[in-house]
Amino acid sequence: TRQGSKPVAQALVEHRQRERGPKIVAIGGGTGLSTLLRSLKHHTANITAIVTVADDGGSSGRLRREMGVLPPGDFRNCLAALADDESLTTQLFQYRFTPAQKDLDGHALGNLFITAMADIAGSFEQALIESSRVLAITGRSVPSTLSDVTLCAEVRNGVGVQQIEGESDITHFGGSIERVFLKPDRIRAYPETIRAILDADLIVMGPGS
Repeated sequence: TRQGSKPVAQALVEHRQRERGPKIVAIGGGTGLSTLLRSLKHHTANITAIVTVADDGGSSGRLRREMGVLPPGDFRNCLAALADDESLTTQLFQYRFTPAQKDLDGHALGNLFITAMADIAGSFEQALIESSRVLAITGRSVPSTLSDVTLCAEVRNGVGVQQIEGESDITHFGGSIERVFLKPDRIRAYPETIRAILDADLIVMGPGS
């Protein structure tokens, strides 16, 4: 008569309320977006997370350079945030290998899973759909674009204004950021993101890390 710590009847009522909830689009990346999603999923099941694809550091950056995929890390965090936090599958998805595991050091299992699924399913966007089914998530995560983009910034420091390329380099460079932009500068948005935005009752900007 109970599901976890809740009576089944209460769980069903809450599920139906979420199914009838507002259509919310959350745009962002880093830990900010996944933190936001972890709260939103308790209010509505109609969530679309639009995830930025400029990450070039850590495990995501390595897979992006070596495998030619979109950086999977922020998608992994969003999928885990929209899944059952207590699920063993979710915990496994977030598992990160240690230096003792040599070549796998720093990789999260979910990053490798999404990358492998992209190869099996034929596309990164299909990999997200299949990964969502594995985790039985609330809502969905979609990329802002399928293009390979680089985040750039014009940064002022003691010697003037310099152009820095790469999200991770911008973060560590210091100085005062005067302008940020993408390379290339004319990029097609992923069509599903446009549909979700046009159909949304509420659009939320999720901060980065």
